[in-house]
Amino acid sequence: MAKTQLGVRVDEDVAELARRRAADLGLSVGDYLARLVQDDASGLRARAVDAAARFLAEHQAIFDEAEDGRRPEGSRGTRAA
Repeated sequence: MAKTQLGVRVDEDVAELARRRAADLGLSVGDYLARLVQDDASGLRARAVDAAARFLAEHQAIFDEAEDGRRPEGSRGTRAA
C-alpha cells in the first residue's frame, strides 16, 4: 500500500511521548500513529474503554476496601477509580 506523508503540529511533550511509546512497541512513530487511528476507527479503543469502565464498576468496592485499609485515619484523597 502506498504511503502518504502527513504534517501535524503537536506540543513537544506529546511528540516526545509518541516517540517513546512507539520505541517501546518497536514501531516507527508513523506506524504507531497509524495503529492508533486504525484502532480508533474500528471502535477497538472505545470497546477497551467500555470494558475498563465495566470492570471498575463491578469491582469498585474491592478497590475502595483496599485503599481504605491503607489510608491513615482521617486522611483524605481520591479513590483509585
